[in-house]
Amino acid sequence: MTLVLLAASSIGLSLGIFGSGGAVLALPVLVYLAGHEPKLAITGALFIVAAISTLSLLLSHSKRLVDWQLALRLGITGMLGAYMGAWLGSLVSGLVQLTAFALLMLMASRFMYSGKVRLDDKQTSLPLMLGVGTAVGMLTGFTGVGGGFLLVPAILRFTALDFFRARATSLVLINISAWTGFAKNAWLLPDTSQLDWTLLLIIAAMGIVGSLLGQRWSVNWPQHRLRKGFALLLVILAAFILFQTLGDYL
Repeated sequence: MTLVLLAASSIGLSLGIFGSGGAVLALPVLVYLAGHEPKLAITGALFIVAAISTLSLLLSHSKRLVDWQLALRLGITGMLGAYMGAWLGSLVSGLVQLTAFALLMLMASRFMYSGKVRLDDKQTSLPLMLGVGTAVGMLTGFTGVGGGFLLVPAILRFTALDFFRARATSLVLINISAWTGFAKNAWLLPDTSQLDWTLLLIIAAMGIVGSLLGQRWSVNWPQHRLRKGFALLLVILAAFILFQTLGDYL
């Protein structure tokens, strides 16, 4: 239980510092430390990330940095995508979802580490961003992630926002996609009483504290170090999940 609580603080710190990574940590914590079955863990991870992102946004100064126009564009399509992704996830095994989750982390780490390709506002096309929102939403619902570890690299790559504005905007989008994905996944569960609500609420509460502290600590950190640090975190966690998951296949 001590390891679970320590990891809960790390979930919040990741969301606060990087604007993402909550479910990247929440899902492995629930599967490998709390011993939850993958599909149950996916639903629980979405609740944890949704709760943390909502309160972190409301209780911090991040909302002042949000690009609300971009958030609206990506939020609507992300919500629809998350609903469809959760339905697709119900058609495959939990091990398949975990494998897809790890592979997505490796892909996101490459984009995050390499930096961004800056675009001005005129070059950022509406169809492109709507496509990004839908794709990230589907992956959110399918794999049980909040989507931040995909959204932050995507926003940095396809818009002119800097890291801190991308981080703040991602919290809004994580909020929308995670709540939608949680609602759909919970509805698909045979019995929602299987969710350990006490544990989920404790992890969420500790995560909120960690998120607020992470935002405060990282204000003056160099952006390139934040990007590369997050990329390294993704690679380590992806390798661990693939090792564990492939072991279950073999």
